[in-house]
Amino acid sequence: MATTEHQTAAGRLRAWMLQGLAEMNNKGDRSTATAGAAHHGQPWYRVMCLTGVDYFSTLGYQPGIAALAAGLLSPVATIVLVLVTLAGALPVYRRVAEESPHGAGSIAMLERLLSFWKGKLFVLTLLGFAATDFLITITLSAADASTHLVENPHLTGALHGRQMTVTLILVALLGAVFLKGFLEAVGVATALVGLYLTLNVVVVCVGIWHVVTAEHVVADWAGALTAEHGNGFAMVGVALVVFPKLALGLSGFETGVAVMPLVEGDADDTEERPTGRIRDARKLLTTAALIMSVFLITTSFITTLLVPAAEFQPGGQANGRALAYLAHTYLGGAFGTVYDVSTIAILWFAGASAMAGLLNLMPRYLPRYGMAPHWARAVRPMVIVFILIAFLVTWIFDANVDAQGGAYATGVLVLISSAAIAVTIAARKAGQRNWTIGFATIAAVFLYTTVVNVIERPDGVKIGACFIAGIILVSLLSRLARAFELRVTSVTLDPMAQRFIRDMASRKIRFIANEPDQRDRAEYREKLDQIRTDHDIPGEDFVFVEVTVVDPSEFESGLTVRGEVLHDRYRVLTLESSSISNALAAFLLHVRDETGRTPHIYFEWTEGNPLANFLRFFLFGQGEVAPVTREVLREAEPDRRARPRVHTG
Repeated sequence: MATTEHQTAAGRLRAWMLQGLAEMNNKGDRSTATAGAAHHGQPWYRVMCLTGVDYFSTLGYQPGIAALAAGLLSPVATIVLVLVTLAGALPVYRRVAEESPHGAGSIAMLERLLSFWKGKLFVLTLLGFAATDFLITITLSAADASTHLVENPHLTGALHGRQMTVTLILVALLGAVFLKGFLEAVGVATALVGLYLTLNVVVVCVGIWHVVTAEHVVADWAGALTAEHGNGFAMVGVALVVFPKLALGLSGFETGVAVMPLVEGDADDTEERPTGRIRDARKLLTTAALIMSVFLITTSFITTLLVPAAEFQPGGQANGRALAYLAHTYLGGAFGTVYDVSTIAILWFAGASAMAGLLNLMPRYLPRYGMAPHWARAVRPMVIVFILIAFLVTWIFDANVDAQGGAYATGVLVLISSAAIAVTIAARKAGQRNWTIGFATIAAVFLYTTVVNVIERPDGVKIGACFIAGIILVSLLSRLARAFELRVTSVTLDPMAQRFIRDMASRKIRFIANEPDQRDRAEYREKLDQIRTDHDIPGEDFVFVEVTVVDPSEFESGLTVRGEVLHDRYRVLTLESSSISNALAAFLLHVRDETGRTPHIYFEWTEGNPLANFLRFFLFGQGEVAPVTREVLREAEPDRRARPRVHTG
């Protein structure tokens, strides 16, 4: 009795963990960003708030990071960052929104440029950097939220020295929310962003007022800046050099195009050309960039002039929370606490936005490549995996915001660089010479920034390489484990193929597997004689089946079967697929289901080493076809009596 109850509980747990898996398998790749909740579209400014929790929340730590990187030159370096944002990243992602309006982003644009295994490996590499970006967003945002909590004057006594614990609790809480179900994300994001930006407007206005009324502050800063760097050209030169360290301020653009499917658009939008959605998504990107640019410049200016330099250093009261420091200093403990709560909430929700991005991105590619287990299509198991990785990253970086900045910037810069390259190629293919030159220049700037960031902060590319290696290793192991899975999503027969099957259904159904060569009369005559001799079968009531391997790196695909009569005598069915064995197995099962009779297929043994033939099957979809076809059929149909028959001679 106890065993039965235990099995029942385990079954309920399994069903809860894999909830929605069957639906996703039937419908293909779908966004799981809102836990499968259906939506009817939202106005672009509300969706902007969803991506804004990632983008705008960087104000919680960006001014402090800029001050540490550029010192007194922070406002000038921030202006360079804003120029790169408005003249570089924004035009790039406005073009990405036009080229990839269904949320696939720049990775999908680049995927179309490369085929076979090199394309898959390239996409897996970009997914590794995307995972770096999103996971570090979760851990860095949680670490900065815990900084605001621990450094709050009312709580610093009780929480001092417990930042790691607080960060892990926030990450765990994020995972718990997604395990329960993450709904109404847009509404929550709108409220949080509205409150957070309003509070920041207050802090900025008060900060500017104090700068203006205390005239010596600007004079002291200008004098120190001139003494340290000399003339304006030297300042701009240094600002360009330190700019890569401020790259965190560029985050949010990839998320902006990822949430495009949530944008309402126009009533007459079509799936092929959602014109209204593209227009509104470009409004979203532009508005978010303009708002953020204003805040980046003003916050950098007031924090540099009003916060003592020592407070920006690790252990200082403004480290990772420069604006919160000003809120407490100039607006009092009550307002400062409200600001802290708002900042903690939006930083935590930025982690939620990043988690939604991960849950949307990974199932879009890995299952389609056959490079993820079945359970990777379900939300809850993936949430647990990502949260455990986030725990590990938090522990490795000791919940330190500054230490994670390099890894975060690397992920952001690689994705923006890849987007710039993608739109450059798209413009070139469209014959747009001026846009091609412009985008190529932008791509060069971002590639330079990425290289400089990697050289100065190699920890970013190291953690990215770990994610890439992990994704590729797990992907290849998964593909190996699923090698004998029936992975044809549909089978369609043309009229001639249907005629062949109907004609054979009244008697024994026999197929001959043939590797097409010259396709002349002699080839089919010799193949037929060989099969009759090897299997001692009289007569000529056979249909040839030929499979052409198109792209062996693809895992799942539909199957179209075409029939033809060659040399006025031989009936031939032609198929195109990524794997000969899987295509034949799917075709045989389809024939069985359509006719109610058991089909037979005849092979000849393939010469060569069995291990080498298996590797040929794994990598190129060919190899030892007969035993692999039989194994695919065995896994797909457990009942031996109902299984199509495979004969080899």
